[in-house]
Amino acid sequence: MAAHSKTAAEPAVSLFSKTQTQSMSLNRILSERDAVSEAREAKTARLRELRLEKEAEEMAAAAALAAQPKRAGKR
Repeated sequence: MAAHSKTAAEPAVSLFSKTQTQSMSLNRILSERDAVSEAREAKTARLRELRLEKEAEEMAAAAALAAQPKRAGKR
């Protein structure tokens, strides 16, 4: 009878093992996707910050240039 129980349990163990492997694979894929997404968001935020900084510098330079008195040209 012990042999019969063992053979009856084998398909269940096999199915559980397959399900567990699929679950672990799915978790790994989701973790990788999340890591890629977080890296993309961090890069986008860094590039946005650099762009805003550059635009602010350009606006400040334009304002400084506009604030300078104009020179009279020689005739």
